[in-house]
Amino acid sequence: MGTSTSETAPQGAEKKPVTFARQSELRRVPVPSLSDTCQRFLEWCQPLLNEAELTETRRATEQFARTGGPGEALHQELSRYDSKPGVHSWLDDFWPQRYLGRRDPIALNANFFFLFPDAGEDQISRATHLIAGAVHYKNQLDTETLPVASMRGNPFCMEETKYLFSATRIPAHGRDEVRKPYSQAEPGPSPARHILVFHKGHMFTLEVIGEDGVPYNPAEVAEGLRSIQASYPQHADAGQSVGHLTTMVRATWADHRQALLSDPKNAELVDRVETALFVVSLEDVLPTNDLKACDNLLHGNSANRYFDKAVTLIIFANGQAGINIEHCGLDGTAVLDFVDFLHSADTTTHAKGAGAVPQGLPPVDPVVFELTPAQQATVRQAGAAFAKRAQNAASTTFNFDDFGTKQIKTFKVSPDAFFQLAMQLAHQRTKGMIGATYESIATRQYNHGRTEAMRVVTPEIAAFVNTMKDPASESATRIASFRAAANAHVTRAKQCQAGDAPEQHLWELLMIHGRRGDELGIPADVQPAAKKESGGLLGWFRKKTSGAKPTTDKTPFALYDSPGWLKMRDDFLSTSSAPSINAIYF
Repeated sequence: MGTSTSETAPQGAEKKPVTFARQSELRRVPVPSLSDTCQRFLEWCQPLLNEAELTETRRATEQFARTGGPGEALHQELSRYDSKPGVHSWLDDFWPQRYLGRRDPIALNANFFFLFPDAGEDQISRATHLIAGAVHYKNQLDTETLPVASMRGNPFCMEETKYLFSATRIPAHGRDEVRKPYSQAEPGPSPARHILVFHKGHMFTLEVIGEDGVPYNPAEVAEGLRSIQASYPQHADAGQSVGHLTTMVRATWADHRQALLSDPKNAELVDRVETALFVVSLEDVLPTNDLKACDNLLHGNSANRYFDKAVTLIIFANGQAGINIEHCGLDGTAVLDFVDFLHSADTTTHAKGAGAVPQGLPPVDPVVFELTPAQQATVRQAGAAFAKRAQNAASTTFNFDDFGTKQIKTFKVSPDAFFQLAMQLAHQRTKGMIGATYESIATRQYNHGRTEAMRVVTPEIAAFVNTMKDPASESATRIASFRAAANAHVTRAKQCQAGDAPEQHLWELLMIHGRRGDELGIPADVQPAAKKESGGLLGWFRKKTSGAKPTTDKTPFALYDSPGWLKMRDDFLSTSSAPSINAIYF
């Protein structure tokens, strides 16, 4: 764990391209051995299982990993894939399937948010500040003068920065796609000069960069935002706010997007939306507390959202602000680098850094789709359905400020381990059990590295919780148990950082079978009929992408139906950290 820093050139030195200059220094994500993965899998799921369940899981794992067995053949295919020219990591296809393959709505289920600290600015001033910072960041990214993020002098992969501007998730059948710059279809930085602005369900484009590539100055951008607020003082008709469609299941949204594209004028507007640098939502909501602000950042009124856009900056009527992120190409650490940059300077400094100059009022254009009555009814229904789902999402916030990282470190304990142990103990006392727990571990030290899935519950944590349950246990015993559990947590986190974790490896082997098992002649452990109608994880891969409904929960290998696999991945808690003073809640 820890926070990242940025490397800068010496003062007065000539600015040279640095942003991607150290990519060649990054190591490849290591491919774990099959035997190590299977051994760790059994170790990781063991605290969640009884003896019978562990025996069944061990038998299924040994069958999968046996010499000449399916696991060995699939692992060999994975190794061949990893060595192919143009492949950066054995996870190159895992991540698109992990995020773009899901068929349920991404709003509420996948997009994530950060709540920023108060800045003492009104709504337009805060929005202008964030826009100026984002344009400054883009300027440095485009010229490749954005410093390389690093930790303790070791560079991080900067690939995710390419998803920050003009990146849009495109709904499709089977698996979504991504429209973004730095791609074969759109090489290099985004040439777009406009952002998308929402106000009361109305959509606008606002140019923030002039025709010669020079940004508008902050006063002009602020005036453009005010003109948007003044142009439509009333809320848009719910049937006209196309952003509602982005809350639908992906295949259904794909059909409606195709219908929009069939009309030339609407197709042009879709293009304007999808190429916009980012989204700014000017909310008329006045949150009464942090929880209300967080709920609005997570979902809000979808008339004021387009959840497929990579970055949405949300500014409330009182100047509070935050960000909503589409997850397919962006993880928390890369977004926090961006967020920290936004808050690293005032509006004037950002504008000066980007080279902004006065150019007059920037062009503002309403984005009004021509919808048939049937389309309007669909948009209206999508908005109502999402509002109901949002209302049914129960959430709360808890701010603990009695002590924090500095004091925990005086105990010579990892703050992350301290927090995780506290959560496990609280969960046991609340629910009467410990349950599977996920923690995201950043792996940006690798080329195209993203995250590794850590499973928090270790035998030492289970022992610690049991020790704390025992009223007869002495303080010394409790402290010793705590330290053993904290050390075990740190050891496992380091394993994940080193790429020595089982879950994503086993998951990718299953995906390979789903994609190429028949072609490779890799047999399954179950009968062909069950394989054909498979559900479970393979069903998630095969059936969900085709829209068919699984008829059974059987997967082609017993390992993926074992109690260990099912219980280890059935999360009671999903935990990650956001180590930044600019993320109050997330």
